[in-house]
Amino acid sequence: MARLMAVLVAALALVGLGVGTASAAAPPAWPLVDSGDTGPEVASAQYLLRAHGAQITADSIFGPQTQAATKAFQTAQGLDADGIVGPLTWAKLVVQVDSGARGDAVTAAQHQLVRHGYALTADGVFGTGTASAVTDFKTKHGLAATSLVDATTWQWLIGGTPTVNGWSLPLPRTALPRSEYDDPHHDYPAIDLPVGTGTRALAVTAGTASLVNDSSCGKGVVVTAAGVRYIYCHLSQQVVAAGAAVTAGQLVGYTGSTGNSTGPHLHFGIKIGSTSHCPQRLLLAIYDGQNPPAPSSLPTSGCSY
Repeated sequence: MARLMAVLVAALALVGLGVGTASAAAPPAWPLVDSGDTGPEVASAQYLLRAHGAQITADSIFGPQTQAATKAFQTAQGLDADGIVGPLTWAKLVVQVDSGARGDAVTAAQHQLVRHGYALTADGVFGTGTASAVTDFKTKHGLAATSLVDATTWQWLIGGTPTVNGWSLPLPRTALPRSEYDDPHHDYPAIDLPVGTGTRALAVTAGTASLVNDSSCGKGVVVTAAGVRYIYCHLSQQVVAAGAAVTAGQLVGYTGSTGNSTGPHLHFGIKIGSTSHCPQRLLLAIYDGQNPPAPSSLPTSGCSY
C-alpha cells in the first residue's frame, strides 16, 4: 500500500517540484527507490542521506540500514516514514551544489552524470570536469547553462531517461524499477514489461522502423539496426512510419494490450536472423549507465520460465 501511495504521489509531483527557467518540458517524475532496489539511484540516495548526517555505506544496495536511515530522515523532515525514497523525500534530500563544492552531495550528482554518459570519477570534488558536464547536461534539457545543480537539475538527473553510448531504455526510466528489467519471459527469450496503456515506448538504438499488425504481436514496431531487430509488441498506437529513421530514445509508440495479450504491457524482444536473444543483460546495462553488451553476445536461453 505504501508503494502504491508513493506511485500516486509521483504522478502528482510532475507539477511544482523544481522550476527550470528555460525548460520547455516538465521535468520527469522522481523515481521510487525502495527496499531491495539496487543501482545508481540507490547510490545517489545513500550519498544524499550521508550528506544529511546518516552513517551508512553507499553500496548501491537498498538494504535494512538504508531503509532505517530513510525512515529517520523522513521523520526528521515531517514526512510519512514509509522507508521509500519517493518524490517528497527526494525533494528534501537533494542539496544544491556548484563549482568548488565537496562532499557526499557532489558524489551523488556525479553518480547521476556518469549514468547519463559523462566520463567522470565520482570523487566528491566539484571541479572543472563536473562543472562542464553539468552545464552540458542542463543545456541539453533546456535549463539555464550554468554549473549549479539546483532542485530542477536534480530532478532531471535522477528521473531522466539517459542514452548510454547511443542506447536508451525502451520505456521512460521512471516507468519501472530496475528489478523489472531482469524478469524472465513466459516461454521464449524476450521480456514483458508491465506498464499501463499509454506509456511511451522508446527506440533503444538508432535504426530503421517497420510496422507490425497481426493477431500475435498486435500493433508493433520493429527497429532494425546492423542486422539486429528490436521488436515492440502489443502497442495501443504506433507513431512512426514504416521506413522512418529513428534515434535512440525516440518515441515509437504507446503501450497497450493489442494482439495476443492478457493485459497492458510492453513485449520487447531482440532477434538476429531467426534467433531470439535474451534482452535482460542489455537492458540492465542501459539502466545502470554502463556500455551495453553486443546483441550478438546475449544468450539465447535461460531467460524464460
